[in-house]
Amino acid sequence: MAHELQARYSDLVLAKLRNELVLSDGFVFNNDYEGDPTSGSVKIPVRDTEVAVSDYDKANGIAPTNGSTSYTDLVINKDKAVNEVIDGYDADSVPDNIVADRLDSAGYSLASQIDTDGGTVLLAGSTATNVAQITKTNIYETIVDIRKIMSKAKIPDDGKRYLLVTPDTMALILKSPEFISASSLGDDVKVTGIVGKIAGFLVKEWNDDTANLAMLAGHPRFATRAHEWQVPIKIQDLSGSGNYIGASAVQGRRVYGHKVLRSVAIRAVYAPGSLTASLAKATGEGSTGKTVATVTAGNTGTTYAYKKNPSERASFDMTSSAYAGTSLTSGTTAIEVSAGDVIEIVNLSSGKVKAVTYLTVTADDIA
Repeated sequence: MAHELQARYSDLVLAKLRNELVLSDGFVFNNDYEGDPTSGSVKIPVRDTEVAVSDYDKANGIAPTNGSTSYTDLVINKDKAVNEVIDGYDADSVPDNIVADRLDSAGYSLASQIDTDGGTVLLAGSTATNVAQITKTNIYETIVDIRKIMSKAKIPDDGKRYLLVTPDTMALILKSPEFISASSLGDDVKVTGIVGKIAGFLVKEWNDDTANLAMLAGHPRFATRAHEWQVPIKIQDLSGSGNYIGASAVQGRRVYGHKVLRSVAIRAVYAPGSLTASLAKATGEGSTGKTVATVTAGNTGTTYAYKKNPSERASFDMTSSAYAGTSLTSGTTAIEVSAGDVIEIVNLSSGKVKAVTYLTVTADDIA
């Protein structure tokens, strides 16, 4: 019976998690991978070439061609847990309403964390696009320009292109006469949380305050998420812990990872003044395993700080003390990294964050 409850609890939390994800599976991320996430990594099939088409010879037929699918590794680098104590009840006597409340909360909290981590990977793996200040008069033109860029990069226009927009940008889109409300797109669209459509993009509001970010455009074919229960959700009795008397806890672990497969398919659209930067191998004594970040454009000063694999992204006007990053000198500071790490770099002016950029570390970036 305990195993049945554990499976049921996990299913309930997973259903809540999927419902709460803004960067949801099928909309922003695909789940096309092979392997078990609990093993630490999975394989993603990658094929950018299409099947060859040739003239057919009725007498001799046609020579076969050989297609090949390569695989890229997705490292499962996130391991998150919930351990919420329920005081006053042992595992067998917890009321159903309390269990339901804790499971609901666990699903929401996990979804929030997965969204944060997934968004950071998307931004780090995207192609940054800086635009002029967005207003209600140029919002549609700006989005059409992003559409043009994606079409030229041969990103499929199959009704799955998405646009994740910050609240400020959403307010401008809603004032655009070209915006089509979800109420006109059918029930299948409305239940996914999509609020409408503009210039061929399905639109979702993304309550994100990353510095200078206006929107994120993409297609789910080019970003993968893999996630699974490492330890399914259960109600754990704490009587034998030595610390708790007459208490239990909702416990569980979820492992996951994200990967962008093609940078030009994901476009991070920033307002003026945004940063761009690049990574290169560190040089000199003690540089093994390190990279150096160089800010190349968009800075409003020369004061920078960084974080590696940030749990939360830097917001506009966040104070330097609240950000609590490590000071970075452009082109000089050596950062100890591993392939797949995400480096967040902020530009500080008068002690506040004014711009941010994200970089994904590759093996070629490490000395």
